Amino acid sequence: MVIEKFHFPKKKMTRIVDLRSDTVTKPTEAMRAAMASAEVDDDVLGNDPTAFRLESEMAKIMGKEAALFVPSGTMGNLISVLTHCDIRGSEVILGDNCHIHIYENGGIATIGGVHPRPVKNNDDGTMDIDLMEAAIRDPRGEIVYPTTRLICLENTHANSGGRCLSAEYTDRVGEVAKKHGLKLHIDGARIFNASVALGVPVDRLTRAADSVSVCLSKGLGAPVGSVIVGSKSFITKARRLRKTLGGGMRQIGILCAAALVALQDNVVNLESDHKKARLFADGLNQIKGLRVDRPLETNIVYIDIEEGSHTKAGKICKELEDRGILLMPESLSRLRVVFHHQISASDVQYALSCFKQAVNGVQTENGN
Repeated sequence: MVIEKFHFPKKKMTRIVDLRSDTVTKPTEAMRAAMASAEVDDDVLGNDPTAFRLESEMAKIMGKEAALFVPSGTMGNLISVLTHCDIRGSEVILGDNCHIHIYENGGIATIGGVHPRPVKNNDDGTMDIDLMEAAIRDPRGEIVYPTTRLICLENTHANSGGRCLSAEYTDRVGEVAKKHGLKLHIDGARIFNASVALGVPVDRLTRAADSVSVCLSKGLGAPVGSVIVGSKSFITKARRLRKTLGGGMRQIGILCAAALVALQDNVVNLESDHKKARLFADGLNQIKGLRVDRPLETNIVYIDIEEGSHTKAGKICKELEDRGILLMPESLSRLRVVFHHQISASDVQYALSCFKQAVNGVQTENGN
């Protein structure tokens, strides 16, 4: 994913359809009202009542003993890995195309002294169980090897197009972890999307995990934050690490209040997000020169520009930007769009029209 500072078009747009990510949503009026009236106290001292409500609710939903609010998903994953791998020189097995390995600044290594042991991700976001088990270090070689202590999964798997890991697959990974005395962490940034797409309760998808990180500001649409869940002893250690990493904040009830509204109001919107993504993909596949591979399970759509199309991702992005459609290039020949609750059915049709115009070179006014 190519991350660039985005500049909104200089020409005034009558319509903006922001498909860069599901992190771009604005707080709803209900969220703003809840934030304004939130009951707060000092959370570093453990006294913020709204934070306590959110953490208790998330622990219950995820089927774990306790939870902890953290400023970001990256910090949530880092804290989780470091809590499980509390001895420098520990090793974590994770997918070679997963978020922790690629997009989190190598924090587990640079900050925690934890060695990543990547295993190839399949197209569906899984790792072969046999390859995963083979990657576990033989304890008899500890004089020369790092010590394997953790396995990480990602559900949904973003770089695989938002593919869902089944409860059965996660259970099998959990069995491997227990067999070898390891812990299992799930990067569940979009775990609610997976739950809705699979028709399986969230706590079933996380049953085998020792810890899970859940993003509040992606599909759920809250403005800030993530939550990590696990056992009471895990969260006690995680709370101390959060403070060490600068993530201890004071009156966080203002942020947690918005997250509580997101849990109440926006989970029900996820299926609609997925349907709009599928509708969009169907439309794109009708445009010569573009291809969206199937299956499409959740809210992430990768668009491949076919050879011989005489255009590049950057050019299409610029053409679309001029029409008020915002998205991100993945490479010279690939684009990514992500759907969220603030994209309407009308926005989908408008975006499809703009894509067709951009690829075919037709000029129209923004919003028409």
